[in-house]
Amino acid sequence: MTDAGTKETLLIVEDDPGLQAQLKWAYDDYRVLIAGDHDSAIELLRAEEPAVVTLDLGLPPDPDGTREGFRVLQAILANKPDTKVIVVSGHGERASALAAIASGAWDFYQKPIDIEELGLIVRRAFHVRELEVENARLASQGAGDHRVLGGMITGAPEMVKVARTIERVAGLDVSVMLLGASGTGKELLARGLHEASGRRDGAFVAINCAAIPENLLESELFGHEKGAFTGAVKTTEGKIELAHGGTLFLDEVGDIPLPLQVKLLRFLQERTIERIGGRKAIAVDTRIVCATHRDLDAMIAEGSFRDDLYYRLAEMVVKIPALAERPGDAVLLARHFLHQYAPAMNPSVRGFALDALQAIDEGRWPGNVRELENRIKRAVIMADGKLVMREDLDLSGNEGDSDESWLNLRAAREAADRVAIRRAMMQSEGNISSAAKLLGISRPTLYDLLKQYRMQA
Repeated sequence: MTDAGTKETLLIVEDDPGLQAQLKWAYDDYRVLIAGDHDSAIELLRAEEPAVVTLDLGLPPDPDGTREGFRVLQAILANKPDTKVIVVSGHGERASALAAIASGAWDFYQKPIDIEELGLIVRRAFHVRELEVENARLASQGAGDHRVLGGMITGAPEMVKVARTIERVAGLDVSVMLLGASGTGKELLARGLHEASGRRDGAFVAINCAAIPENLLESELFGHEKGAFTGAVKTTEGKIELAHGGTLFLDEVGDIPLPLQVKLLRFLQERTIERIGGRKAIAVDTRIVCATHRDLDAMIAEGSFRDDLYYRLAEMVVKIPALAERPGDAVLLARHFLHQYAPAMNPSVRGFALDALQAIDEGRWPGNVRELENRIKRAVIMADGKLVMREDLDLSGNEGDSDESWLNLRAAREAADRVAIRRAMMQSEGNISSAAKLLGISRPTLYDLLKQYRMQA
């Protein structure tokens, strides 16, 4: 038997003395509190903060009706919204029980009471509350179980699959090309690849090839000798050399000019470099990981990117999905950025209003995670109250792109179900009851769908 000091607290709101005694005896595994009316129930709730409450809707002064029971339910949820309230209703009062669920009750049970069956519901309520507490703890640590390779935050299977692919090739000394739109986290994944590889003790060096003028890019990559050109007052190692024993990340590799592509290809073939103004070949052991948002196939066809260089760089190609292709991730990331920036920029901000979460979830985010981060940072600064409102985000609320490619109705239905469920679970932070309410279905139906589609709750 559980020690009395560590027992979970269960509040039973019931006016029948005989049933009070029966329930208290039946729940010996819990620390049971009894209340027979509104005032005593709320007093115990505030003093003891029980995680689970069983509530008989028929309470005095209205024992034959439900008005007082609903008043108690509203007061419980107003004082402690995370309480799991199990409504107990009389025979034939299913409509009242469903109305209570719609008002925020966690579950319901109809009289006559079967102690064993009600006990199962109570135990499940405590279990779910325990999971919610653990999820909140993980969230406060910075997205906890939603972090994958390189610390990337995601709950989308599409992105988890990308991370797992990169993890598999991390230990192989092959060149990896990351293809994806700007702001999708390519550098974060490249750094994660480096940290998962045998080169983790070496340097991770990143260079954005599009951000450096063409006449300076060669020096940045290959270095130069003293006196090689005006202003070269000392010998300087290039990025390739600095990454010796480690990993060089070439971001926007599609912007490397053709003459420099030839020199980069020679390095990949011979694994030696020559600094500008130098005459000595220098052996360099550097792994290349590159990324681009450009269509390299089209560039190869038009002659602006060398196909032989492409095949050297793209021994393994990984496509990174855009944020709009990762249902639920926008909300997950938005919460992360809010907790990251609010303490310093606007400490009064604690979260998002529901309409703001819906706007974030429905946004197209052409700038992907980078755009989302900037938008949340701005919204945190602009928010006047505890919650970021939709207008703080300055979003147009565009609807998502329509997809007419589905011809198989069953496949289309399953795909739509998966996206909607994933978004609802993200918005409700894993709370089944809240997710079901957002989806407009019952909790049992949501459980059935999660099981059918083999999705984790």
